[in-house]
Amino acid sequence: MVNRRRGVGGLGCLLSLVFLAAVGWFGYHIGMKYWAFYQYQDRMKQEARFAQHRGDPLIRSRLKLYADSLKLPEGAGKVTVRRRRGTIHIFADYYEIIEFPGFVREKHFHPEAVGTF
Repeated sequence: MVNRRRGVGGLGCLLSLVFLAAVGWFGYHIGMKYWAFYQYQDRMKQEARFAQHRGDPLIRSRLKLYADSLKLPEGAGKVTVRRRRGTIHIFADYYEIIEFPGFVREKHFHPEAVGTF
């Protein structure tokens, strides 16, 4: 006598795997945008550490090139450098578009670094 099983368990497992894959896919792409932000901010901090030996135009151009290499939006390359009494403040503002199933969200990023010299 053959005992026949219903295929309900296989369909539930398949749907779980599809859901898990979708979460992983969107999580990866969102995570990459935040990872690029942290890399860019770290580079700003490095430029602030060596600001005594570099002029403002050089700092701006180096950061613009780095933003381009990270494939950040155009706004990330518009860097502001302010020096006052032995301190330097470097910052930029840009927006990234984050897509979810069914809607799109715009996220504001504000990388900055402050250093002394």
